[in-house]
Amino acid sequence: MIYPVISFKNPIILTNPKISRIQERYTKLPNFQLRSTFRPSQYHNPNSNTVNKDIKSQTQLKNHFIVTNQDEVSVRKRKKRKECEESKGLSLEGFQEMLGLCGLGYWVQGFRCFPWLALNFHMAHNLNLQPSTLQLIQNSGNLPMVAKPLYGILSDALYIGGAHRIPYICIGVLLQVLSWGQLALIPVASQALPTLMACVLFSNLGASITEVTKDALVTEFGQKHRITGLQSYAYMALATGGILGNLLGGYFLLKAAPGTMFLIFSVLLSLQLAISLSAREECLGLAQPSDHILTRQSILENIRKQLSDLMIAISEDSIFRPLTWIVASIAMVPVLSGSLFCYQTQCLHFDPRVIGMSRVIGQLMLLSLTVLYDRYWKQIPMRKLIGAVQVLYASSLLLDLILVRHINLGMGIPNEVFALCFSGLAETLAQFKVLPFSVLLATLCPRGCEGSLTSFLASALCLSSIISGFWGVGLAALLGIKSGDYSRLPVGILIQFLAALLPLGLIHQVPMSQPVEKGIKRGLSKRNRRNRRIGRVVVGSVFVYRRERESEAQK
Repeated sequence: MIYPVISFKNPIILTNPKISRIQERYTKLPNFQLRSTFRPSQYHNPNSNTVNKDIKSQTQLKNHFIVTNQDEVSVRKRKKRKECEESKGLSLEGFQEMLGLCGLGYWVQGFRCFPWLALNFHMAHNLNLQPSTLQLIQNSGNLPMVAKPLYGILSDALYIGGAHRIPYICIGVLLQVLSWGQLALIPVASQALPTLMACVLFSNLGASITEVTKDALVTEFGQKHRITGLQSYAYMALATGGILGNLLGGYFLLKAAPGTMFLIFSVLLSLQLAISLSAREECLGLAQPSDHILTRQSILENIRKQLSDLMIAISEDSIFRPLTWIVASIAMVPVLSGSLFCYQTQCLHFDPRVIGMSRVIGQLMLLSLTVLYDRYWKQIPMRKLIGAVQVLYASSLLLDLILVRHINLGMGIPNEVFALCFSGLAETLAQFKVLPFSVLLATLCPRGCEGSLTSFLASALCLSSIISGFWGVGLAALLGIKSGDYSRLPVGILIQFLAALLPLGLIHQVPMSQPVEKGIKRGLSKRNRRNRRIGRVVVGSVFVYRRERESEAQK
């Protein structure tokens, strides 16, 4: 006698909802299909023809079960494919809207060097400011950018008209239009130092709000549509704007007044404001505020929640350690940009065209480095890449020593040619060094904290650059560097070089490689799909065998 493998007193309890649905579908089969599986006579006459018929009927039943599953799987695949095609169509349309909005925004951000070049020449030649005073105004004007986390938290928590990104972009652009327009149309504003400083502060306030919102928008859009590396394209647009801004700025200063350049930039900002006002966040597929948030939560509660989420995100070692390194690597180096600018214009008598072209070449190098990083250098371990960039940055600072000591003239290289090729290399490497950290933090950024975290990064970088500038002002004052006396400038450049090597001792804070992006639902592999199919067939076979034995017992 053959005993049943599965007990009828303790039947299998199938807790999987999919298997329960299979059971319900199986119980709806006609009774004659259930009764034609096994009969008691099969055990006494194994050579009878009924055995073959019953085996065939059992095989047909299993095949029917498998075919039914395959039909359902094919229907699900068609539905999923249709949903994916619709989402791809929406994401493609949103991606084009994204390129038009943020691409222009980053390009205008890079083009800000166009009015700033005119402003630097205006302060150095028309207002006759000392190198330390010039550098102090440049760094003090960046103080509104230190408050970027506040703008990011407001952008994450406070919705204006059902949107929380584009309205802030419009507010920031409007502040810049008013500031540069006042410098262009009111002559007293550009001649008096207090009003000039006020316009600079309001301009940088608007620029910081716009930059924070664009960075948050890029991060949120990339996470929403699972697109990585958008920061590289933002850097490309930024470098392209810088190239054109420096190129045109050098030529415009030879034939036009600084006020004309301020007016041109104001018109460009007005165009950006018109495009931003016509954009809608619904086209980008971003999350909209729920009714619960709008009705039951106050603004202060939302801000408190965003601040708490920001603190939790920053406290993670994967974010805190690389953020500490990039901030320290910038703050440790005293920058002598004001002293070098006055030395080049007063002692070497460089005209604005040479200064502008040197920065154009620097922006071209930044664009090339960004493309190389996006195409090839992402595969390099991050710690190795950042270490190499830091060594190159420290070495590039010594190129200014060659220019100050006139070593290039001994090699037969004119000052103008040497400045065009190497003057902007250090600034280019300093800007490129930030790109891998921006990609890293955008990957690790938690959902709903895009504006807060990216603005905190931008604020920390801005604060570190301000500290670096103040270190440079103190170093220049300590060494006695001033207009007409640049004899101690080589000593300051050597101190810069040594300070740029110090962050290499903390390079272990930088992670070895980029992490895998969180929150992405990866598709099933071939092995998982095969196991899932096999699991369904096995469960179905056990269930069929159990029904066969039950029908036999009933007989």
